[in-house]
Amino acid sequence: MESNPKFMVPIIAPSILSADFNNLGKDIEMINHSDAGYIHFDVMDGVFVPNISFGIPVIEHVKKIAQKPLDVHLMIVNPDGLIKAFAKAGASIITVHYEACTHLHRTIQLIKKQGVKASVCLNPHTPVDVLDDIIDELDMVLLMSVNPGFGGQVFIENTYKKVRELKSLINKRNPECLIEVDGGVNFETGKKLLENGVDVLVSGSFIFASQNPTETIRKLKEL
Repeated sequence: MESNPKFMVPIIAPSILSADFNNLGKDIEMINHSDAGYIHFDVMDGVFVPNISFGIPVIEHVKKIAQKPLDVHLMIVNPDGLIKAFAKAGASIITVHYEACTHLHRTIQLIKKQGVKASVCLNPHTPVDVLDDIIDELDMVLLMSVNPGFGGQVFIENTYKKVRELKSLINKRNPECLIEVDGGVNFETGKKLLENGVDVLVSGSFIFASQNPTETIRKLKEL
């Protein structure tokens, strides 16, 4: 995969969890022709989070028509056993949860061995400093600004503070590492997040429930 597109930030990553699955191909084509940089997938197993979404077959089918990198967020227990399969299905970036990985360094190395970019996600209650021993190895860090599991939740204000703390750590140790935020992203929260140092904005219902998703993506990109 290409090097981190710092020059293209902010990167908008529409989350297809909020797409119309009766017309998923149409929504992917919309993203293809939009200013979006990634296509974001929230993979949920009903164990790590209280919801079930979709898995490898959906990613495989989307990969056939997608013209943007696939940003795959694994909200699952024991992700190591499925990393190879998700990479083979077409993931360009694989995010695992700090809270789900007993041997995080081993998991990150497994992701990179597949030729895929490696990212770690922190839940809202998990402090940034847990990444101190792994930040040098990461291509991206995803901060959840809502409790993971369902779309359309209210943004947690403490996220701005966490972004600033993470940005400070990244600037000192791994300047190429991107910061991604997912949950409650709209024009207001998105602007503040970017001002605090975020590179990638994940947005689901705010984009897909809007009257003109392409225009909404463009406006997020121009914040």
